[in-house]
Amino acid sequence: MDAHASPTSRARDTFVARSLLLTDDDVRRAVRRMAHEVVERLRDTESLVVLGLQTGGVPFAQLLSASLADITSHDVDQGTLDVSFYRDDLDRRPFVASTTSRVPVDLNDRVVVLVDDVLFTGRTIRSALNALADFGRPRAVQLAVMVDRGHRELPIRPDYVGKNLPTSLSEEIVATVAGVWIGTRTPA
Repeated sequence: MDAHASPTSRARDTFVARSLLLTDDDVRRAVRRMAHEVVERLRDTESLVVLGLQTGGVPFAQLLSASLADITSHDVDQGTLDVSFYRDDLDRRPFVASTTSRVPVDLNDRVVVLVDDVLFTGRTIRSALNALADFGRPRAVQLAVMVDRGHRELPIRPDYVGKNLPTSLSEEIVATVAGVWIGTRTPA
């Protein structure tokens, strides 16, 4: 996707972009900054596992892992986590059958950084915490998000944030590695 082209559709509705908030360069800088914050906070990155939440968090997890590898000069274990079966709103959100979890290592006594594109109500992260239990007992779980838009319904707070973008409930945020847009959703 072109860095200045807006995303337009999803499975059940259409996203109408109002403004490009962050370019692809802005996104890469924010992810690089988050990687530096992870290294500063953890120091021991050997026990680190980065898991991108399917589907929006995966590209950001890949970018974060690459930045961490560049900073630390060693590869960081990276995988994906599908939380579909753990959601409490399956009746309102379509189930994406093509996604799967790929956790490359045993999570026992590891530090897991969950990565997602947009943090909104916190319900996806709650689902992710439940899904993690199937893969072991991490020493610690941290959260990195590209965009925190507020409106939390659960007591969840990210450890690393690319950009805080307060929104109204009627606004939508679409975050990709090609950029971050604000707009609205209309039924298809």
